[in-house]
Amino acid sequence: MAATFSTALDVHFAVSQSDPKRPFFFTKRLKHQKPSQRFRISCKTSESSSSSSKPQQNPLEEQLPKKTQSLSEQLQPLSITTLPKKDQADRLSSNPKSTWVNPSKPRRSVLSLQRQKRSPHAYNPQLRELKLFAKKLNNCENNEGALLSVLEQFPHQPNRENSLLILNSLKPWQKAYLFFNWLKTNHFFPMETIFYNVMMKCLRFGGQFEVIEELANEMVSNEIPLDNITYSTIISCARRCYHFDKAVEWFERMYRTGLMPDEVTYSAILDVYAKLGKVEEVISLYERGVASGWKPDMVTFSVLAKMFGVAGDYEGIKYVLQEMKSVKVRPNLVVYNTLIEAMGRAGKPGFARNLFEDLIESGLTPNEKTLTAIAKIYGKARWEKDALKLWEEMKSKNWPVDFILYNTLLTMFADIGLVEEAEQLFIDMKRSENFKPDSWSYTAMLNIYASGGNVDKAMELFEEMFEVGVELNVMGTTCLIQCLGKTQRIEELVRVFTVSIQQEIEPDDRLCGCLLSVVSLCDNREDIDKVLACLHQANPRLVEFVELIKDEKSSLNTVKEEFRRVLGDTKDDARRPFCNCLIDICRSKNLHERAHDLLYLGTLYGLYPRLHNRTADEWSLNVRTLSVGAAKTALEEWMGTLAKIVKRGEALPELFSAQTGTGTHKFAQGLSNSFGSHLKELGAPFKNSEDKVGCFVATREDLLLWLQSKIPSSCTVIS
Repeated sequence: MAATFSTALDVHFAVSQSDPKRPFFFTKRLKHQKPSQRFRISCKTSESSSSSSKPQQNPLEEQLPKKTQSLSEQLQPLSITTLPKKDQADRLSSNPKSTWVNPSKPRRSVLSLQRQKRSPHAYNPQLRELKLFAKKLNNCENNEGALLSVLEQFPHQPNRENSLLILNSLKPWQKAYLFFNWLKTNHFFPMETIFYNVMMKCLRFGGQFEVIEELANEMVSNEIPLDNITYSTIISCARRCYHFDKAVEWFERMYRTGLMPDEVTYSAILDVYAKLGKVEEVISLYERGVASGWKPDMVTFSVLAKMFGVAGDYEGIKYVLQEMKSVKVRPNLVVYNTLIEAMGRAGKPGFARNLFEDLIESGLTPNEKTLTAIAKIYGKARWEKDALKLWEEMKSKNWPVDFILYNTLLTMFADIGLVEEAEQLFIDMKRSENFKPDSWSYTAMLNIYASGGNVDKAMELFEEMFEVGVELNVMGTTCLIQCLGKTQRIEELVRVFTVSIQQEIEPDDRLCGCLLSVVSLCDNREDIDKVLACLHQANPRLVEFVELIKDEKSSLNTVKEEFRRVLGDTKDDARRPFCNCLIDICRSKNLHERAHDLLYLGTLYGLYPRLHNRTADEWSLNVRTLSVGAAKTALEEWMGTLAKIVKRGEALPELFSAQTGTGTHKFAQGLSNSFGSHLKELGAPFKNSEDKVGCFVATREDLLLWLQSKIPSSCTVIS
């Protein structure tokens, strides 16, 4: 009887790491996932035993379920089968690692593909030839004639294996597409799904969705099955090319076929639905995916946060945070940035600050995008303390900065009125090699000086811009004109405006509104004419309307129609400022009746939607969005209306209030002070509220006595 002996050997392979930039199919043998292979050699002394060369089938391999392969895994065997099997050495194989499955847990219905995993290839002598040939194809001219000329030198008869290797190596997509069509035209072999998948991935890289869709329809016509990879490529390319409706269409077709999307497809289609504004569909798809076993990744949560942030949906953002907590996913820096920006859009600066602090505590280092977002939020909220703390932390911890962040910090300092900090940062930018101040940097500084009334420094900066070759922009022009107008330096104002026109700066509605406000401040006719001449170059119709309202013979109907035309030519956010400035002009020229006409027209056209508010206990006047002249006009109009109500003997509430608000800007103009002074001039019994800043209150009894003194006939109070 033949004796059998066996021994176990440890075989170690030492291979070098391949260059990641090398083409996928022409790399040398890569390092195995396991550094050593352990296998058993059995020998028999009988000669008959040596004749058996076919290895026994491992029973474990038959028991394991077949796993859906990714595109790269499907391509892996090609380099092995390029040559006949008889020329290849017998390969050693180890037992596959068994996987324990919890029988009590339902099986996941969502595919978990290891997408584009690069697997090692066996050595194949033919690969060198194919590599050189593919290089030759890539180097030839990008036209059909040149490519066909090179294809005549194909080193072997084109077959499924070597054709796939060549197709996956061709760049750009035009050459790959020509080669793909050449294979189809010559009918070397049947075209399978994998060929279309490889071609579609190349087309996706080139952003050719229309061609991809043609190939997909061709597959349907030729009854070539579309697999999960095919649909994923189509959907992700449609998303990249902004064909969102097409992405949804193919996603729905995928579901009808019974194929379940993988993680990449789920994230892509969620982003598509979010960009289309289909919030309910996003939530429904997200929850359906999670219920089927899909674990959302950072990209998904970033998509959800951005969707809710753009909509300013605070509750939606909280939902995202709760979901991340439920699946035990801690935000990375990208998600933190998205959430902070979203809180800023939702008008929740406090929550944005909490997220920023949580980011720091988690051990992450904020990048330029993080700091830019939080600086914008602090500036808009006028949070001086937090802005200074952020600035100190940036300097002490040496956090990264870029040009956008520098300008954002300057704007933040301008919004809050931190002059010294802004000046120091501006000096640092001048000294730096990579962050020299540009037009927006100078504009931020002009805004700071103009808001603080520092005209001399503003003009010095204006002259400096010419010296260093930095062009003025429309925002900088507006800041300078506003500053010069308040100090009645009209000659310099005209010069700044003339320079802006020479530099081909197109005046916008904000600049026109600024010129209008300067007209209301001018004391003499000569200055008014100079400013109106500038305004005429920017907006002739507006100047014509100014002349119309100054003419006391103009009827209300005429003013109404012309005012409607002016508003029609003006952007929405500039319409109320225009009306405010026009009312100011009328009051400065003692045209009080016309000022009341304009206030009436502004209310009629919806420019002052929340001017009045009434409850059972309190009637209030809200002049927060009005100029000083418009606020005085609104007060007079309100008192006149109340006098008529008293005269008719109608019931009045217990309390009356007028709300001016209080500017959070360090250099905010004192509407509250001017309004309070006007109340004193009228003798109205309104006093500063002890509970609320920028609010004036009066009781029914006090106001009634004052109104009765203004009305000839007696009145009685109806409780």
